[in-house]
Amino acid sequence: MNDSATARDFAALLPLTLRMADFHHTERIADPPRRLDTSGAPEASEPKAGDLAYYAPWGNLAFFYRDGEHSPGLVILGRLDDIGDTGRLGRPRPRRKRLLTFRVLSARLSPAPPASPSPAGPRSDPPRSARSSPSSPAVAR
Repeated sequence: MNDSATARDFAALLPLTLRMADFHHTERIADPPRRLDTSGAPEASEPKAGDLAYYAPWGNLAFFYRDGEHSPGLVILGRLDDIGDTGRLGRPRPRRKRLLTFRVLSARLSPAPPASPSPAGPRSDPPRSARSSPSSPAVAR
């Protein structure tokens, strides 16, 4: 995890178990118990597979198992230590409607990334849905 105010605020919630749902076949999302502090956060980020992020406009967390698009309001918190975990997050699942349970046990903070350039425009995604499927839990450090 980086050493941003948002990552530190998230780390203060640990340990944390979240029920995550798939979103756009790119990321797994979940709602933390409360909104996170985004003071000093960049205006936008372009997530890569393995990134843990916080989407401030909707107040949810996201683990990206595929690279994402430039997103205003997205704050990168850190990356998975084992990039192989991203494959487990994005594996096709049976049609059963079950949510992934995700447990974050601990976080190791490192320097925050530089701020991204100003956003190209507002994120136009529809509200996040509860589409989901079972998966193996992953651990962020």
